[in-house]
Amino acid sequence: MQTLAVDHPLVAHKLTTLRDVRTDSPTFRRLADELVTLLAYEATRDVRVTDVTVQTPVAEAHGVQLASPKPLVVPILRAGLGMLDGMTRLLPTAEVGFLGMIRDEGSLQAQTYATRLPDDLSGRQCYVLDPMLATGGTLAAAIKLLLDRGARDVTALCLLAAPEGLKHLEEAVGSIDAPIRVVTAAIDDHLNEHGFIIPGLGDAGDRLYGVV
Repeated sequence: MQTLAVDHPLVAHKLTTLRDVRTDSPTFRRLADELVTLLAYEATRDVRVTDVTVQTPVAEAHGVQLASPKPLVVPILRAGLGMLDGMTRLLPTAEVGFLGMIRDEGSLQAQTYATRLPDDLSGRQCYVLDPMLATGGTLAAAIKLLLDRGARDVTALCLLAAPEGLKHLEEAVGSIDAPIRVVTAAIDDHLNEHGFIIPGLGDAGDRLYGVV
């Protein structure tokens, strides 16, 4: 498993405002959207392409286009929806699947309550959107589900990650013979006793959409 914490001043600037408790939901949504696009730029460096030739107004030009099958973007509901527009802005031809998972606050284990994904993901590159990699249980379960359906290349985009979550994810999927990457804006200090990232930015879903 590979982990990349994107070191860029614009990423750090936007993340700082996201952390601020005074940042309201509309501003939080806009900045999260912008931050995801920056992360997606790094996350798609290994996206598969195929060679093509196009006609410019004056001559032929050799280039590339995204290869088939198309990449699959998978936001984990509900907070992952706040990352979807920022990702598809960079990959407009990608297909989108949805995965509903919730963390049991007692056991901290992930439970799946909804899936809207192709049954066969053979040969697909998948990009999982999950704002907070805290305990790592949700993301590990999501990646295993995609791999069980045939995916062999999975990249997770997270606004923040905790060392404990990265360790758990490494233990859960590290032995799998498939490229697995985590791209995040920052790796924070630790988890508290409730499984929240410290210093973190609070509950990403609540800050995106309000407490419901």
